[in-house]
Amino acid sequence: MLLARASRGFRFRRTSISPCRLLLGMAVCTLAAQAISAQSSLSTIKGAVNQQVRHARQIAPELGVHIVELDSGDDIYSFNADTRRIIASNTKLMSTATALDRLGPGYFTETPFFIRGAAEGSILKGDVGVVGGGDPNISGRHHNGDSFAVFRQWAQRLKALGLTTVSGDLYLATGLFDDQWVHPDWPKDQLDRWYQAPVASLSFNDNCVLVKVEPIRTGDGHARVGWVPEVPLFQVDGRVSITSNQRRQWIRISRETLGATLEEQRRFKVSGSIYKRTEQVDKWVTVPNPITYFGVALRQAFRDEGVYIRGRVLKVDRLSGTWKRAAVHRTDLLTSLEVINKRSQNFYAESITKLLGAELCGDGTWAGGLRAIQEFLDEVGLPRDQYQMADGSGMSRNNQFTPSQITTLLRFMYFHQWGQEFVRTLPFSGETDLSWEKRLAKAPYKGNVLAKTGTLSGVSTLSGYAKGRSGKLYAFSILCNRSKANWRAKDAQDRILRALIDHG
Repeated sequence: MLLARASRGFRFRRTSISPCRLLLGMAVCTLAAQAISAQSSLSTIKGAVNQQVRHARQIAPELGVHIVELDSGDDIYSFNADTRRIIASNTKLMSTATALDRLGPGYFTETPFFIRGAAEGSILKGDVGVVGGGDPNISGRHHNGDSFAVFRQWAQRLKALGLTTVSGDLYLATGLFDDQWVHPDWPKDQLDRWYQAPVASLSFNDNCVLVKVEPIRTGDGHARVGWVPEVPLFQVDGRVSITSNQRRQWIRISRETLGATLEEQRRFKVSGSIYKRTEQVDKWVTVPNPITYFGVALRQAFRDEGVYIRGRVLKVDRLSGTWKRAAVHRTDLLTSLEVINKRSQNFYAESITKLLGAELCGDGTWAGGLRAIQEFLDEVGLPRDQYQMADGSGMSRNNQFTPSQITTLLRFMYFHQWGQEFVRTLPFSGETDLSWEKRLAKAPYKGNVLAKTGTLSGVSTLSGYAKGRSGKLYAFSILCNRSKANWRAKDAQDRILRALIDHG
C-alpha cells in the first residue's frame, strides 16, 4: 500500500533534480529496496542515533526527538517525544497540511479587478475596484522580479477597452480579512523586519519594500539611497557616507514602528558608511499600512502604463452597487504552499491561515484560522488540550507541540490522498537556492531528507521525512529548545539524520 501510493506520487514540480534522488521521487528505488534486508538491527539504529542525541543535549538542554517508520508506524527512536517544545516554523507544517486537506490542490485564490461607469472616448466616467482574496502572490516573485506585473496586466486590459483615464476613485475591498494586520505575540522590536510583514486580504510585494544603498555620490556627497518598487509613499531620513576603508563599512536601515505617527512610519531611517567598491547594500523593510501601499502601487503601475486614476484610494469592506469584472488574478494553492515550506515565508503562512478562517469558518482572523486548523488536527488525532497554537507561521513562541505529535501529522499526510503534493512542498537536502543547499548535500544524504526548518532565538527545529540506506522511509522530528547556538543545533540535527540514514 505504501509503495503503491508512493509510486503514484513520486513526481516533483519545478526542479531539475532527478525524481529518483528525492524522497518521494524514489518509488522505483523503494520498490527495489523492499526486497533488501535491513542493514542494521533496530538496536543498532537506536544506538547510533542515541549517540548523536547525547551530543545534541549538550547544545540544546531542552531537546525532543521522535522517529517512526512510515510503513509500519513503529517507533524507531524516542527521547522526550511527548514533551511540548517551542516549534518555530515547524508550525507551518500544521497550516499547510490543513490548507491542502481542506481546500485541495485545485484551489485558487482570486483577486478580481472591476470597473463601473460609462466610457466617454478614452475616459471611464466612473470608478475601478479590487476585491481582496487573500492572495500573497501579487509581487515580482513569480514575474521575473517585476512587482508591478499583475497591475500592468490590469492596466493593459483597460487600454484594450480603449480607456486611458479613470475619472473616479479606486476602491479596495478588504473585508475578507480583519484589520488586525500584526499578531500580538510577535516581537514588538522587530515589526520592521520582513518576517513580520502585516497580513491583509489585499497585499502587494510581500508588504515590504527593498531599501537599497549604493556608493554613488549624490549632490551632498553622500551615498544614494532608494527603494524598490519606486512608489511615491516613502521618504529617507538620514545619510550614508562613502568610505575608502572596507573595514569601516556599516549600515543601519530601519523605520519607526511603535508610538510613531503614520508619517514617521513611512520614513526609512538610514545611517552608516558604505565602502566605495561595494556594489549595493539592501534590506527588506515592512510597510505600516498594506492597503495604502497596495493602492499607491497600483496607481503608480497604471501611470507607468499610460492609464491615469484621477480620484482617491478608498478602503471599503466590500464593493456595493453594480460593477463589471474586467480582469482577475488567480494563484493555485500549491504555489503558495511551496513558498511557505521551501522559503519559510511567514507572510504567506499567515495569509493562508486567515484564508482558512475565512473560507471554512466565515472568519478571516487568526482566531478563525486557528479554529480551522484545530478541527483538522482533531481528525489527525491530536487532542487540543495537549498542544498550543497561536499563529500559522511559528513567529509566536506560544506554538508548542511534542515531537510525537509532529510525526503523527507527518505520517498522516504521507498517506493522505494528496500526500505527494504535501511532501513536494518541503525543501530537500542539497536543494539549490535554499538554506538547504549546503546541508546534507553529499551522497548518500543529498535528496534523501525532505524537512521543514524552524528558527527563533534559542530555538532550532527540524521535522520531515528521511530515507535510510536500506530504502526504508521515516518521519522524524528534532526539536531543540534553549539552544546555545542555533548553528550548532543545526549541525547536531544533521548528525542525528546521518546516523538514521546510515543505519536505517
